[in-house]
Amino acid sequence: MLLTIALQFSILCFLKGRNALPIGNDTQQKPNIVFVICDSMDGRLVGNKDNVVKLPALDGMTKNGVVFRNTYSNNPICCPSRSALWSGLHTHVTQSWNNHKGLPQEYPTWAVKLQEAGYTTEIMGKTDYTSGHHTVSNRVEAWTRAVNFTLRQEGRPTPLLVGNSSTKRVSRDWRFADKAVEWLKETGAKLEGPFLLYVGINLPHPYSTPEEGENAGASTFKTSPYWLDFVDKSKVTIPQWIPMNEMHSVDFYDSKVKNCTSNFTRDEIFNVRQYYYAMCAETDAMLGQIMDGLREIGKDKNSYVFFSSDHGEMAMEHRQFYKMTMYEASSHVPLVVTGPGVPNHQIDDVAQLIDLFPTFMDIAGAVHPPGLNGTSLMPFLQPHVYGNKLEERPDYVLSQYHGCNVNMSSFMLRTGKYKYVAYGNGPSQIQPHLFDLSQDPDELHDLGGVKKDIVEQMDERLRSLIDYPSVAREVDAYNRASFQEWRDNLGEQYEHTVANLRWWMDWQKDPEGNQAYIDQWLKQSSGNLD
Repeated sequence: MLLTIALQFSILCFLKGRNALPIGNDTQQKPNIVFVICDSMDGRLVGNKDNVVKLPALDGMTKNGVVFRNTYSNNPICCPSRSALWSGLHTHVTQSWNNHKGLPQEYPTWAVKLQEAGYTTEIMGKTDYTSGHHTVSNRVEAWTRAVNFTLRQEGRPTPLLVGNSSTKRVSRDWRFADKAVEWLKETGAKLEGPFLLYVGINLPHPYSTPEEGENAGASTFKTSPYWLDFVDKSKVTIPQWIPMNEMHSVDFYDSKVKNCTSNFTRDEIFNVRQYYYAMCAETDAMLGQIMDGLREIGKDKNSYVFFSSDHGEMAMEHRQFYKMTMYEASSHVPLVVTGPGVPNHQIDDVAQLIDLFPTFMDIAGAVHPPGLNGTSLMPFLQPHVYGNKLEERPDYVLSQYHGCNVNMSSFMLRTGKYKYVAYGNGPSQIQPHLFDLSQDPDELHDLGGVKKDIVEQMDERLRSLIDYPSVAREVDAYNRASFQEWRDNLGEQYEHTVANLRWWMDWQKDPEGNQAYIDQWLKQSSGNLD
């Protein structure tokens, strides 16, 4: 109830606001905003001089703009991450719990606010921040995460090479890059006032795997020889895996349901990783085409260009693919910005996707809706105007996860050199993760059971930001209620439907036993979870 009230209050607050420091007072003087966001790009790939993959467009941005080297998704899965991004609010405020539960259709996003500030807005490609999308399987897996079974929900991660050395267009996302350039030339070039151009690219998200059934997930890493040439194979590493009998219980569950606990050859792992990097190269080429279009119409000098991703990709690190964890490969995202007066600099301060809402408002000289959780990045982009506001920026990042492929809610606090990840009701229920990223960037040495004093300090700090045990219980109650409603609505179709979701191979080994586990879970009390 408290979270619902908070959500309603936050939405109502958008009707009021406080003035931002204006970049320009006249509509014609306001800079344009071009925002290109992809899906599943590991933020650690951007801003490196000795990179495993050639990313010429992003390299060009890093040479002419600001690279935020420690930017994080506020929820490492598609819809909840984008809900936070588009609202400027944390997941527990908007209750965007999973890929099915996002923002209302008419939510007043930053795009709406930019329109009110005089911007012409063009939104194309993937947005994925509103409720009601993704597969039925995806939402049911999220609702039943606490059921006492561990069923494979994904296909085995598989590399797939298509085409030949001349095949440049593997992804259907090129249609959005083409459309963006067309819009710039036919519409953007003729506008006298400022514009926002948003382009959502699905790459380098893995492709669907049809042989997994009608509710297939996306476990295919597909590219062509053309893009593989962008990868320096000598720099593709085979990640170190902790033995399965030593894995954290949450990590083991992740690996099991992601179909990653069987044996993999070094060649299989190597190919998944190099194909993923090649998919990133194709993504970069789309960004480059859009930026070329902006230059061709002569509006690059008065345009801010933002590039980011909703989350990263594990690409077989920690015996996982996909996202949905707080490990760096999953939660760490790229953020690069160019624009008028933006210095060439690499920023080590932490940032998060919710920071983009207030940043866009400052660029437009628009009001900041009260209650935003993010903090403007303008002190880094326009230090001569906003430099005195650096002290207002927080020294931490908060991320959380409540969706499928993980068996309990996860809450991450990143501050200084430490990353702390609490689960469910906290350390009293299950040991947290603690990593010293300055000494252990690959997160192979968990200090959660060793540094008790640091764990206590980090947990206290996390609880000061979010009452995470209460949030976890709220999500558990929502999951039960949502599943029960779905089951009741299906009626006689329930038995067939539940048996043919993405977990169908494991479900059908013991359908009666699995259903019994669900029935037992539905009878539990959310306030008395073990």
